[in-house]
Amino acid sequence: MSHPQSYEILLVPEHKENATGTPEPGTALRSAVVAATGDTGASGYPRYTGEGVEADIDPATHTVEALLVDGVELDYGLTVRIAEHIGGTREEHRAAQGDAAEGEPGQTG
Repeated sequence: MSHPQSYEILLVPEHKENATGTPEPGTALRSAVVAATGDTGASGYPRYTGEGVEADIDPATHTVEALLVDGVELDYGLTVRIAEHIGGTREEHRAAQGDAAEGEPGQTG
């Protein structure tokens, strides 16, 4: 089964969500780009690691099934989210957004 090679994980306070259940912009306490290791985690889902974070992620639903941050589980009051852009690094995502903006007609003056 093919699955994304990387995700951006966001750690956010539980009380900082809006009505849609997604974190408000800028509320992440920590973020990390994790890349596929090719291994399966204890949860049975693909394992991703990077920037001190280890996550087992269900590629079908983009749900984090298991998570360690700096080798420990999350503290109460924190929750984990996958950033809206799936796959690639933050820099690749920003570059893609810039390329798309250049190809679209813009407003002048």
